[in-house]
Amino acid sequence: MYDVIADHEHFILIDKLPGVGFHREAESKGLTDLLRYDFNYKDLYPVHRLDKMTSGLVLFAKSRDVARELSGQFYTRSVEKYYIAISDKRPRKKQGLITGDMERTRRGMWKLSQGKTNPAVTQFFSRSYTDNFRLFVLKPHTGKTHQLRVALKSIGSPILGDPLYYKTSRGRDIIDRGYLHSYALGFQLHGETFRFVGTPNVGMYFIDKSFKCALQEYKSPWELPWPRVSVR
Repeated sequence: MYDVIADHEHFILIDKLPGVGFHREAESKGLTDLLRYDFNYKDLYPVHRLDKMTSGLVLFAKSRDVARELSGQFYTRSVEKYYIAISDKRPRKKQGLITGDMERTRRGMWKLSQGKTNPAVTQFFSRSYTDNFRLFVLKPHTGKTHQLRVALKSIGSPILGDPLYYKTSRGRDIIDRGYLHSYALGFQLHGETFRFVGTPNVGMYFIDKSFKCALQEYKSPWELPWPRVSVR
């Protein structure tokens, strides 16, 4: 269900596998309960969450005080968050800003509207690689439900294998997962700066050599020329 990336005095960072949820389902432990059991942690606090479909880096605090500090950084948007995704559809633009209000539709789905009352804000870069695939690196400035999945759908490039927002992806019968991954995190704690990158290792398209070659361009996503964005 996960791999450990860093086991620090004050936090643990894991790489969550796709399809793993945070909450208990029937007889299966949720992710937080499983970590508490595996490491015999009485106190362990998730400070952010990922969709069940999404794999990648998830941060847990080992004390209530650290959880309060890190959760506060996520709330104030001071944590650096970067995701990667794959689509097999050409976007209407190759980089830039995707912004708009999120509106609930049906069956747990959302859509991006033209409104700017409380917008979801996402920056991205992308590049094409073999066989008409496109790699996206995404920097969300807000944390709305399904934000990145809806953002890419709104520009014509739904995420490959997304069960909600891309039901007609080519070769769907052999697509083994939704191709969204929490790729990098950067944060401050007790005066120290931490940055982590977790390359995906689950999924036939994530382990493909051509994808890994394309990803080298984004191996340090915080060094990309992100324009400054003002978020209310």
